[in-house]
Amino acid sequence: MNAGQLDDGTVEAVRDLYAQLLNAWNDRDADRFGALFVNDGESVGFDGSQRRGLQIAEHLKPIFADHPTAAYVAKVREVRAVGPDAALLRAIVGMVPPGADELKPDVNAVQTLLAERTASGWRIVLLQNTPAQHHGRPELVERHTAELAPLVRSGILVA
Repeated sequence: MNAGQLDDGTVEAVRDLYAQLLNAWNDRDADRFGALFVNDGESVGFDGSQRRGLQIAEHLKPIFADHPTAAYVAKVREVRAVGPDAALLRAIVGMVPPGADELKPDVNAVQTLLAERTASGWRIVLLQNTPAQHHGRPELVERHTAELAPLVRSGILVA
């Protein structure tokens, strides 16, 4: 395997790990979300908050308990090797607020996930969630939203 290339089974495993992460978020299950990370894994939230290890689930528990969080939909742009047991996944995401059936463009984001193959399977080392506001370029916000809108209509979580 060349640098940057993964076999189909690995690509599918990393995509599945990512889908599990978004499902855990959409189900508002902080423990399941946090369990997908390696012990010292890190999550960088939309607002820049940084949490490591057990802090990830503990940070999300009050959020899920006190706020009706929006649900993710995502389109994976790339999954590529960054070493023999590491992979990088890049995706664009949008969120559908509770009770709504359309994306809320002001929370569009770009997500980057670094995964590591462990003895118990693939786990997340880093999740980076960056706002995709495209300041001064509303056509890019519209394009991002339009690309994800069919997923919302079809009920697909990750394409």
